[in-house]
Parts: sequence; C-alpha cells; structure tokens
Amino acid sequence: MTLTTLVIGNAIGAGVYTTSGFALADLGSRELVMAAWAVGGFIALCGAASYGMLARGLTESGGEYLYLSRSLHPLAGMIAGWISLIAGFTGAIAFAASAFEAYGKAAHPALASLPTDSLAIGSILFAGAIHLGRARIGAAVHNTVVSIMIISLIGLCTYAASLLVDGSWQVSSPGRHVADFQLGAFAGALVWISLSYSGFNAAVYVAGEAKTPKQYVPTAMVIGTTLTVILYLALNAVFLYVPEPSTIAGQAEIAAISAEALGGSALRHLVEAIIAVSLLTSVTAMVLAGPRVYAKMSEDGVFPGLFTMTAGSPPRAAILLQVGLACLVVVISDLQGLLSYLGFTLSISLALTVSTLFVRHIRLGERPHSLLYPAAPLLFITVTLFFAGISAMQDPVQLFAAAGTVLLGAAYYFAGRLKKD
Repeated sequence: MTLTTLVIGNAIGAGVYTTSGFALADLGSRELVMAAWAVGGFIALCGAASYGMLARGLTESGGEYLYLSRSLHPLAGMIAGWISLIAGFTGAIAFAASAFEAYGKAAHPALASLPTDSLAIGSILFAGAIHLGRARIGAAVHNTVVSIMIISLIGLCTYAASLLVDGSWQVSSPGRHVADFQLGAFAGALVWISLSYSGFNAAVYVAGEAKTPKQYVPTAMVIGTTLTVILYLALNAVFLYVPEPSTIAGQAEIAAISAEALGGSALRHLVEAIIAVSLLTSVTAMVLAGPRVYAKMSEDGVFPGLFTMTAGSPPRAAILLQVGLACLVVVISDLQGLLSYLGFTLSISLALTVSTLFVRHIRLGERPHSLLYPAAPLLFITVTLFFAGISAMQDPVQLFAAAGTVLLGAAYYFAGRLKKD
C-alpha cells in the first residue's frame, strides 16, 4: 500500500489545482484542456509501464540517477541526480508548499496574518520531521493523510455529479472558444500537465526498501497512475465546467473558484481545506522519496559520504538537505515560473531515463519481459520529447533554465573527478 500511496501522493499535488486555469487562458477551450489532461494521462501510463520494466531489472533505490549511471555513464547519472536535487524534488516541493500556503490561508482566514512563506516552510519542516524518525512511522502518517485526501476528492466529484443528475447544477456556457487548434499552446499546456503526472515513477526511489521490488514496484506505479488519471479527469470536469470560463482563465486558484460556483463560500472553504491536505501529502511524499536519490549517490561516491543511508534508518542528512533547499526555493521563486521550468526539465529527464531500456537491450541483451515493450517506451519518449521541443520553441527561457541545471550537474561531476585525481 505504501508504494501505491507514494505514487498517488507524489502525483496529486499543486499542479492539478492550478494548471487548468493557465492552460485555459492559452488554449481558450475547456475541451482542449480536458484533451490535454487525457493525453498527459496516457503518456504517464506509458511512462509507468516503462519504469516498471526498468524496476524489474534494477531493484535498488535511486530512480533516474541509478538507471542512467548504470546504463549510460556516471556523468549521465550525475546530471539526473542533480536534476532530481534542483528540479525533481526541491523545486517541486517548493511548488507544492507554496500552493499549500495559498490554499491554507484562503481556507482559514485567521492564517492570513501569518508572515509570507511561513506556512509553506512549516509544511516542509513538518514533512522532514515525520521522516527523520523511523521509516515505518513516516510511511504510516503519509498513508493516512493520502487516504483522507483521496476520500475527500472522490466525495467532491460525487457531490458535483449528484447535483448534475438532479438538475441543481448545469454546465456553464462555453464563453470564449478558440476554434483553431494551436500546437504550440497545446504543447505548453501539456508540459505543465506533465508535471502533475510526474509522480508516476515515485515508487522507484524507494525500491531498495521494498520486500519484493520486482513484483510490487511496477504494480504500484501502474495502479497508482491509473487511479491518478481517473481522479484528474473527474476533478478537471468539475473545475472547468462548473464556473464560467472567463472567471477561471489564467487563475491559479481554479479549484477554489469552481467550488464556490458549485456550492457557495462554505463549499469553497471546505475544498480549500481538502486541497491543503492534498498538497501536504505531496510535500511529505517528495520529502520521503527525494533523499533516497541523494543517499544512493553518496553510496556510489559521487555525493558526500555524509548523506549515505544506513540499513534500517532513514537518510537523515539527505532529508535535512532536502528540507533546507526546498525552504530556500520557497523564498526566492513564484508558482508560474516554477511550473514551466519543472515541467520541461523533468520531461527531458524522464524521457532519457526510459531510453535506457533500449540501451540495456542492445548492450546487455536485457530485453524486458513485457507485452508493452517496445511500444510503451517508444510512445513515451517520442511524445514527451515532441511536445517538450514544441514548448521550448514557444518559450526558450525554460530550455536555458534546464540547460543551466544540466551544466551545474556536469560541473559538479568533473570537479569531483579532478579532486579524486
């Protein structure tokens, strides 16, 4: 259960509650936004199946760092680990924590007087605290919070459906609609949405701690991703079709606006509280997963030995590093800027990681024993890179930001090599 809730907890975070408002402003059509979420879900399922194939061959913890360093080159692994450190976890934790603060203050006006970023930083510190103790206790707390979140979100969708059936709620008028499909805008929206699905691979970061990783890690990723896709489509149907499009286009708090249109201010505050819990699970899930990557890097000697994980204990130094960096990013970043950078950078990293399936097949003769090979990984790599490329042409800034992250990782790797020599 922990592996499945880890996938869901990593995936269901800030993105689903903020992305559709920005996407609607660019696409101008609710149907195109829903289509982007459906396409993103299909890509994520292909990715989950592909990562499952990788997890059956390499059963240690470490995620992208492990797969790339073992299959391509230690430099590729170092860059992937650096992306995990800067973007995959640090940036994503900051994004979820900042959104947690926004929804938490909206749900409880008494919290509005708190200093800026205090709730966001508090959520990160809370996540670090529960995972610094015994791993089982941290996992139990996380599972409980994720269960509450899932039940609450299903309840919201069920309530909206019941109002639609009895006629209390009707689909809002379409308002502005862009008839022409714009590939660039769709690609940009899909890159944002891909961030919301990127948690499909969460189980691989703790694979080495699972009892039978070859069986449970791939299954957890597919089941967790499938449940996430279904819930995302249901939630976005509510977020997009309850309010008038003009009231949510370009707005970050699309979920709260939709809830108020559906059931007034009381429902809005309730939904804001549910979202706050959901975002907290995202923070706790990533603080659980991320440090396992740095611990693996430390074990391999490419990261300081301080961050090594000892058997039976959590990687405490790596957790503290993760918490500190995430708190720093909360202070210096903004939501929409993080959204584009994280979506693009992680898309490239995920596609490169899945490509190692073919590398291991060609170099080592390790052909995955799956009916979905090679179709699923080929689809994932091709579609991910295609839309990331289109998005980069529309907004080159995200390409430069990703390139900067890669260069930092490469510089750290070569500096380490020179020091050893």
